[in-house]
Amino acid sequence: MTTFWGVSTLLLALSVSVASAQSITGTVTNGTTGKPAAEVDVALLSLSQGMQEIGNTKTDAHGRFSFSAPADGNVPHMVRATRDGVNYFPQGGPLMPGANTAEVTVYDSAKKIDGLSQTVEVDRYQSDGKRLEGISLYAVRNQSQPPRTLADDKSTFEVVLPDGAELDSAQAKAPGGQPIAVEASPASQKNHYAFSYPLRPGETQFQISYHLPYSGQASFSPKPLGDVQHFVVMMPKSMTFTAKDPQRFQPMSDSQSVVMVATNVKPGEELGFQIAGTGVFQAEGEQGGAAGGTTGGSQAAANDNRPGGGLGAPIDAPDPLHQYRAVILGAFAVILVMGGAYVVSKSNTHPQPVTVGNPAAPAKEGWAEHPAHQGDRNALLLEAMKEELFQLEVDRQRGKISPDEYSIAKAALDETIRRALARGQN
Repeated sequence: MTTFWGVSTLLLALSVSVASAQSITGTVTNGTTGKPAAEVDVALLSLSQGMQEIGNTKTDAHGRFSFSAPADGNVPHMVRATRDGVNYFPQGGPLMPGANTAEVTVYDSAKKIDGLSQTVEVDRYQSDGKRLEGISLYAVRNQSQPPRTLADDKSTFEVVLPDGAELDSAQAKAPGGQPIAVEASPASQKNHYAFSYPLRPGETQFQISYHLPYSGQASFSPKPLGDVQHFVVMMPKSMTFTAKDPQRFQPMSDSQSVVMVATNVKPGEELGFQIAGTGVFQAEGEQGGAAGGTTGGSQAAANDNRPGGGLGAPIDAPDPLHQYRAVILGAFAVILVMGGAYVVSKSNTHPQPVTVGNPAAPAKEGWAEHPAHQGDRNALLLEAMKEELFQLEVDRQRGKISPDEYSIAKAALDETIRRALARGQN
């Protein structure tokens, strides 16, 4: 028969066990050295009302930290580790109710590092006839070895806006993170703007929204400051694109937009083009075509998460409520990869002048098959690869695969595209 003291002891043990299970613990690792990160500031943030700090501590000699069970244990929490003034968050995102462990990787910081490259720039335009609205999206890859964070209070990345552009807003997204509002400060040169947002190892994305006067047509002469793997211009189907050098841009078929791609752009290279007409991108969930509607403004475009639609709505910190939504922040990368594959498929042709409203790909030269049949095969190939790449991006954004697994799978898909296109040219 169980005694009073036995019951009391059992209840006490259970209460201690529950309290212990609710405590939040974890480890901080220095990704530059591969060793535990000691004496790193760690904060526990409650996400019930913004990013309220409800606890702070430092890691011990083994990089470990611990927080007592939070009073609001039934709401999401976030762990933040700070090293050299740069904030880092767990790769898995916020701690949902019931989760109580977090692993954070931090890095050494420097004002100058090697291994930086710009993978893409996407310039997206729309107009209701009154003014032209633009959103430029940039992706910068940090592959420094050993991995380090580029941190500089003055500038880590610089962009150039068109003449006459007025800045509306700027955002940044850390590798594996969510978009946040940041400041883009005017630089010393005209139309140049500098971000001081740290470039952590991996891919950082920047987005800048602006507007400028528009009388039905506009000319642009972008000259990238560094190498850019893929330079993309997007606009609604009702608008037209004319390249100064017809051989430099190639169209990519897309049912919703005009998409023009230039690959392997060099610093200072002239990429002049003209756009004309009016049209507004259809926001997700809206009915009707892209043209002829009312302008939702740059913010509406920023909230459009279709390929090329931008980073999404900015927030002040990683948002736990978005981690289960089908918001693919990296979806624009699929367009760029497919654009690159499209250019490869046309590498031995003689391009025609690019004046595009509804772009269509010219047939391959020297292929034995009937052009229509070959076009069907190309379309099927691109569609299949697009689906695979899209799913790969989904898995990466949801944290289902590691960065190394993503790189391996991505390389395999790129090689598959290359080999398939090479066979088609034989």
